[in-house]
Amino acid sequence: MFGFISVPAGNRSNTLPLLGLLSYLCLSGGVLAADGPGHAALSAAQIVDKHVAARGGLQAWRAVKTLSVTGQLDAGSGDSAARSARLARGGMGATVKKKPAVAAAGADQQDAVHQVQLPFTLQIKRPRKSRLEVQFAGTTAVQVFDGEKGWKLRPYLNRNDIEPFTPEEAKSEAGRGDLEGPLVDYAAKGTKVELAGVEAVNGHDAYKLKLTTKGGVVQHIWIDAQSFLDVKVEGIPRRMDGSLHSVWVTQRDFRSVQGLMIPFVCETSVDGFPQTHALTLQSVVVNPALDDARFTKAQMAAAGNAAAPSAAAVAVNNHPPQ
Repeated sequence: MFGFISVPAGNRSNTLPLLGLLSYLCLSGGVLAADGPGHAALSAAQIVDKHVAARGGLQAWRAVKTLSVTGQLDAGSGDSAARSARLARGGMGATVKKKPAVAAAGADQQDAVHQVQLPFTLQIKRPRKSRLEVQFAGTTAVQVFDGEKGWKLRPYLNRNDIEPFTPEEAKSEAGRGDLEGPLVDYAAKGTKVELAGVEAVNGHDAYKLKLTTKGGVVQHIWIDAQSFLDVKVEGIPRRMDGSLHSVWVTQRDFRSVQGLMIPFVCETSVDGFPQTHALTLQSVVVNPALDDARFTKAQMAAAGNAAAPSAAAVAVNNHPPQ
């Protein structure tokens, strides 16, 4: 859902693919299915049925009213990311002094090895309410959507006033699916699903499904032929360097959280750009107590005062991703 908070990286802004990844792309899956591939024998409807069951089942997802997610996201690597952090700390108009050549070269080599990772907290509540907080260079960017309208606060850009979503942003946000993803209750949502073939994803056969919403939007999702988990998803095209580029998200490290199998690593790639960006979850809380006021403009300034989780199950990323 959230593609509007951007972290500067050199001369290009890297859009943070957060709620779109988390509300669907990173919140999908279920108990692994034991069925074999059987490609030719399954229709699109049968594949979807097996996928929904693998995600934990229709009733389990309908019972999810709120979600609270924490983690880290890649925001670029190399000198561009380091330079962005220095600019954000000093203000976008700050002058960056050059270091001695030897020291600068060493710093650049070190920067190039590591991705800069930003901590984030995401809270979601039906219907379509969401709040995102991202920590960057000592500041907290906040973005909320109350189901109809949205606002953003971007102090790392020296924008300390709360800004409303643009009409395009608000339309995009309002048109996004529920937190369980487009394949659950797809017929009731007016979505048509077709089997577009079988392709390899990470060395394994996967069913390629073509989804067409009642509004005419087309999306492709790849369902693993053995686990029936959605291992690859077509993302929202991104405008970079003045043109639109296709976006793909691969998902792995699925873990069970209160009966739902959730991928703790989502890696985004953009056509024409070699570098990928990963989003890694650290904790997921199902059905925490989240007041509606949390998703209003009035509480935008309350960044960092995250709602306390309920007694629901928490899955913590305490071992390296698979």
